[in-house]
Amino acid sequence: MVRPSKKTQIPNLQEAIKETAWKQIAETGAAALSLRAIARELNITAPAIYNYFPDRDALVTALIIDAYTSFGDSQLAARDATPENQLVERLNAIGMSYRQWARTHPQRYQLIFGTPIPGYHAPLMEVLPSAARSLSALVSVVDQLRAANKLQAEGYPTVQAGYEEMFTVWSSFAGNYDILSLAMSMLIWSRVHGLVSLEISNNLPPFGVDGDALYRYEMDSIAKQFIKE
Repeated sequence: MVRPSKKTQIPNLQEAIKETAWKQIAETGAAALSLRAIARELNITAPAIYNYFPDRDALVTALIIDAYTSFGDSQLAARDATPENQLVERLNAIGMSYRQWARTHPQRYQLIFGTPIPGYHAPLMEVLPSAARSLSALVSVVDQLRAANKLQAEGYPTVQAGYEEMFTVWSSFAGNYDILSLAMSMLIWSRVHGLVSLEISNNLPPFGVDGDALYRYEMDSIAKQFIKE
């Protein structure tokens, strides 16, 4: 059997491989991702995939970076669609966009924030730029609130000694923000992450007519807790 040429029949083989991988993840889960199965689906030889991704882990890393990039684009677009001086509204827009992106792309969300893939360890310095950017919209708004003296941070615990460098490295990829802004952003993120993760895994009963009521309630609670009137 003559197999199709990647040049003539699959013009962008790299993207086709990744799209097929997402399809496979949706059907069988990320842990079952297989380069040979992707090759069969695309009707190409396994070595054709190895030209782009030498092993499964390289493909997973590429998928994670793409997912973070898509997530970051969504977050930044939500922030920038709201006037810069409307900080409360910006925070709310970012939060609502977070949930919408996760519901639209549950496999991508689970790959970057969900259960780790057995045997896979993400190469930090490859993934960090896109990961840091993906949360930069939230951090930038929190930092604006801090600079405007509107951030409610009384009694907030200091970062444990020895972890400051982690925030410094993060800032080098996403902007030079105050360490308090970074730390509080991580707490806010953990709150929405918890609800969204439960929701997309069908472990959270819906509240309200359309199921959005609990998430809106949490967004309001976050604003009341962290923003001074």
